[in-house]
Amino acid sequence: MKNIIPSVKGTRDYYPEVMAVRNWLYNAIRQVSASFGYQEWEAPLLETIELYATKSGEELVNQQSFVFPDRGGEMLALRPELTPSLARLVAQRQNQLVFPLRWWSWGPFWRYERPQRGRTREFFQWNIDLIGVDTPETDAELIAIAASFLNQVGLSSQNAVILVNDRQLINSELASLDVPEEKLYDYLNLIDRRGKMAPTEWEADALDLGMNPRQFEAMKSFLSNPDLWTKSEILKRVFSTLDALGVREYVRYDPNTIRGLLYYTSTVFEAYALNSDIKRALLGGGRYDNLMAQVGGDPLPAVGFAMGDLAIGLLLESLGLIPKEITKVPADVLVTVFDTERQNASFALAAELRQAGLKVICSTYASKLPKQFKYADRIGVSVVVVIGPDEATKNQVTIKDLTNGSQQTINRPLAASEINKLLESHRPL
Repeated sequence: MKNIIPSVKGTRDYYPEVMAVRNWLYNAIRQVSASFGYQEWEAPLLETIELYATKSGEELVNQQSFVFPDRGGEMLALRPELTPSLARLVAQRQNQLVFPLRWWSWGPFWRYERPQRGRTREFFQWNIDLIGVDTPETDAELIAIAASFLNQVGLSSQNAVILVNDRQLINSELASLDVPEEKLYDYLNLIDRRGKMAPTEWEADALDLGMNPRQFEAMKSFLSNPDLWTKSEILKRVFSTLDALGVREYVRYDPNTIRGLLYYTSTVFEAYALNSDIKRALLGGGRYDNLMAQVGGDPLPAVGFAMGDLAIGLLLESLGLIPKEITKVPADVLVTVFDTERQNASFALAAELRQAGLKVICSTYASKLPKQFKYADRIGVSVVVVIGPDEATKNQVTIKDLTNGSQQTINRPLAASEINKLLESHRPL
């Protein structure tokens, strides 16, 4: 066997069955987004590194982004996230757009991370944002969209949970401990890392940042308080709205949910699988009210979230929630080629059937009919059509049902309707 050049580390090959799952996921995303009145949009896959440098934090830019100079020397990045691009697009046409904006997108992203289960360097991501309204009810709408998607793909509140917090609340609690204001973001990052570190390491990091033992114990205390949210008027309204929207069962308060990105300003949330070995967040987002001004526009409130395809795909697969039929059959019918003389007759019939709305494969060369039937069976096509010398003379076709071996010869104009009847009989009740 020849040496085959492998794919780039951290990327994926999308064979048809894998592509079918990706498209199924996209269609579910599209349906949920549209049901809330959101419009689809897209941004470039390449951006200047400057766009991310002051908006997303040093770790994303310096350690996780694919960065390179173009031929003119400008530093570019394969986009690691979409929110800065969204802010740029809105800022460019801020005086022309009608607010509030409800936008969503689905596309590829790249991060220079260590590939592992549920994490690759190239991935697809759903981004959805509401821009122009600063209310807790707006935050609740985005959380409700996330919950509606979980429900749409078959995940119940026993399978997944959305954890919600308010950064302003945590900032206030930290300030009450006399934490220096210039270190607030460092401590938010510390809280964000808590679940990924051993308790002793986490405590050592807190002390290294300048916390004394009294402050550390007080921080642990408020981070263990499940009722801390009652101090936040924002979260009270968020949870009340989620009750009204009928998705409260999916949502729980968690004071340790922070989100690591620099631009979040208030409500933040993440979804996780329950009773699963998939520990990565399924989706995450929150309110970011300062980003528009940072890219040159006027200040605008905004809230949104992103969901990658990897973790959610693994969870759905593990629970058997990906419909098996989406990957099976590439076409409804295969039109055979009896011999070279009748090849164009087969092509013409295939065209007629396609015009009638059927998905049709037509053989592009003549081979023995049993071989063509076997090919149809192997790829999952259950209806095969033959135009031989006798059929051509009488303007007829022979239709064979591979599911039960039956066949019938009918007038050619009736072929499409008869094939549709067969296909309908194959569908499960």
